[in-house]
Amino acid sequence: MNAQHDLDAAFRESWGRIVAALIRRTGNWDLAEECAQEAFVEAVRKWPADGVPQRPIAWLTTVAGNRAIDRLRREARGAQLLEQIGHEAGEESMFDEAEEIEDDRLRLIFTCCHPALPMDGRVALTLRSLIGLTTADIARAFLVPEATVAKRLTRTKSKIAAAGIAYRVPPAHLLPERTAGVLAVLYLMFNEGYSASSGEELIRVGLCDDAIRLARSLRQLMPDQPEVAGALALMLLQHSRRRARLDDGELVTLEDQERARWDRAEIDEALEMLESALRRGAAGPYQLQAAIAACHARAATAAQIDWPQIAGLYALLETQAPSPVVRLNRAVAVAMAGDLDAGLAMVDELGTDPRMARYHLLDAARADMLRRRGDPRGAADAYRRALPLAPSEAERRFLRRRITEL
Repeated sequence: MNAQHDLDAAFRESWGRIVAALIRRTGNWDLAEECAQEAFVEAVRKWPADGVPQRPIAWLTTVAGNRAIDRLRREARGAQLLEQIGHEAGEESMFDEAEEIEDDRLRLIFTCCHPALPMDGRVALTLRSLIGLTTADIARAFLVPEATVAKRLTRTKSKIAAAGIAYRVPPAHLLPERTAGVLAVLYLMFNEGYSASSGEELIRVGLCDDAIRLARSLRQLMPDQPEVAGALALMLLQHSRRRARLDDGELVTLEDQERARWDRAEIDEALEMLESALRRGAAGPYQLQAAIAACHARAATAAQIDWPQIAGLYALLETQAPSPVVRLNRAVAVAMAGDLDAGLAMVDELGTDPRMARYHLLDAARADMLRRRGDPRGAADAYRRALPLAPSEAERRFLRRRITEL
């Protein structure tokens, strides 16, 4: 296995852990990110020549911690901080790889999701600090310009410093006011793993696993919150299809997936969790999305999917969480339920929304509807428009296959 592959894997697994630990110890967000970046730069320089360390994450954590100590030693304020936390400069145990990893990442999420911070800033900062997404990656996730994301990150960090927001998991009575922000972060984290915004890999299983693990921790903190259960159920239902979504690296659509390869244990756990949450009253957005995923999970074959019910659930979701992406999904469900003309009309309407200008799934959905309606030339043209916008190579190969078939 080559050094670059191991470095990529180490980045995905350890970035958030290193940054969270550095923030806990130093209280300096920019310092934490910069020292983590420097550790990876050092790995790029050394690993190809010296070989990958036996414990790559421990190596990265040590380098990042030592860089932070060196920076702090050169600053008067930093020297005071080193004295406060009771460590001599250069002591590597300051940033023990295994120390409080899960607590650190939960602290990071809850700090980023403080109610004093704007929602868009909360999510963007956590995706940057916890996952290591670039401003370009986050901009694609939000369908906004990169410059907008950069400003959000700067403003949010400044607000945390100016307001003296504590780096901690808040007491139980303060948890509900941060629930929406934390769930948004965890679900966007999961989505980045479920369908990577860039790179060769379409699925980053480790990132999905991390999001699910943190969601389980959140559910332990808030066992009576149905939306927390709904979000966890949604992640489990989507993650259950991971082994069927690719075939020798090629993307397999939901309609063509081999359902026997779906993880039934995760599906059963999610369905039981969802049913319990739904019995507690009106469903929120995550419960509704989980209910949509459950429609797919319960169908023995693609032909048995209850598309009218899915279209109805998307209509209800659109009243609670309106967005162009939700409306696009509703359009697909309407078309799959049998009304291709209505689905296409909704897609055409979305084509006028500037937020969807570079969203490849809009043209991909239009192409699929045209293909089903018997318009191969129009479908091929729409696939060609989607092709340069697709973020991963697996998706681009899929679109090329569709064009060739047509």
